Amino acid sequence: MQAHLLQVDLPAAAAALFAALACALLGNFLVLRRQSLMSDAISHSLLPGVVLAFMVSGARTSGAMFLGAAIAAVVTVALVQFVRRRARLESGAAMGVVFSIMFAAGVVLIEQGPARNVDLDADCVLYGQLEHIMWLAAANPGALLDPAVWREAPRQVVTLAGVLAASAVAVALFWKELKISSFDPQLASALGFSPRAIDMGLMFFVGLVAVAAFEAVGSILVIAMFICPAAAARSTTERLGAQVAVSLAYAAVAALGGYTLAAFGPGWAGMDASLTASGAIATVSGLILAVAALARVRAAPGALAKT
Repeated sequence: MQAHLLQVDLPAAAAALFAALACALLGNFLVLRRQSLMSDAISHSLLPGVVLAFMVSGARTSGAMFLGAAIAAVVTVALVQFVRRRARLESGAAMGVVFSIMFAAGVVLIEQGPARNVDLDADCVLYGQLEHIMWLAAANPGALLDPAVWREAPRQVVTLAGVLAASAVAVALFWKELKISSFDPQLASALGFSPRAIDMGLMFFVGLVAVAAFEAVGSILVIAMFICPAAAARSTTERLGAQVAVSLAYAAVAALGGYTLAAFGPGWAGMDASLTASGAIATVSGLILAVAALARVRAAPGALAKT
């Protein structure tokens, strides 16, 4: 039983956990800046990049897919900024326009030329491949103490762990700048910070996390984990440091709880059915947000009217 859990469930749960933590960490600043839709825009806009990578390389290789998705994320951020400034649109409208067009372009490209001959599963795009992440090298708990075993860890787990670490370091190094520019961009400018540069840096890491998580957990979970833990934490506390800590705790509960529900829930209920891990995790994160919002309204009945 222990070997089974290590080989099948541990790496998948770890990938979900790392993705959820990375998304929640950056999602706090998206929520504060009222740019939550940017996570939706980037996640949906990865599709044309992935399809173009298939068309150019002629194969569904991980490197080509990652590069194509990364390019699409950068293009999305640039287009949103361009449309917002040139068309003088509100940020949410600019994001909605760009991600709708990018996603539609990806759907059209799937039916064109070489892409028709590539096994591109729409379910993989939406839900990821958590259930297919296995780690056959770790046969027992003691094997985890062997450095050689970690060199055989699934690529998705290693990539997501690296992206989480990089995001955490960046947030720690630029905590003051992110905090001031999120609450008062004018004060940030007066202090010599560049709100635009900070915003672009944040969007770079948002795109990096979205691209890294796209293959493993799909676009649905990426969107949910960028928004729900941070929004739930915002309903719990008004202090940014506490908000980030609480959001990470909520993300961990959603990732591990949702994965456990998907993996073992049907068996516990005596049902001959299966649940999608990413969908279950996103559902749990939504429930956490709902409970946090209801708890705040119950504690302060006037809070809903003020928001």
